[in-house]
Amino acid sequence: MAKPIPKLGVSKDNRQMHYATGAVIKRSGKYLLIDRAIPPFGFACPAGHIDEGETPKQALVREVEEEVGLKIEKFEKISEEELNWNRCSLGTDTHYWYLFSCEVSGEVKRSRGETKSAGWFSVEEIKKLKSEKKLEPVWEYWFEKIGVI
Repeated sequence: MAKPIPKLGVSKDNRQMHYATGAVIKRSGKYLLIDRAIPPFGFACPAGHIDEGETPKQALVREVEEEVGLKIEKFEKISEEELNWNRCSLGTDTHYWYLFSCEVSGEVKRSRGETKSAGWFSVEEIKKLKSEKKLEPVWEYWFEKIGVI
């Protein structure tokens, strides 16, 4: 099977840009985070590139299924923004993000290829990950922007 190609665009300052989507999943007062096994390293919510021909919502459903084995039942867009400092392993510094709050069903079954671990974290635990520089930088940004930390 051919490797998917990330959807490409042009940023406000005329640089190559990828599109990304992310899922903020909260259950019983805790947030689902993965510890990435592939760059960018660090703890993050399930997220990834939107592939060529995909909508943000299709990519959201795919990424959550791939990374943590959960089915999205409901979702709501909570933010959409171009970040010109968000570097990925493919060498692009700018990403246009779609961030969703999601309700899911099923039990967490992490991707062994993409994650070192997956689990539920309290706000205090997320703040500790931030202070230890273990949060992926873009997720530190999102958690601050949406008022989690």
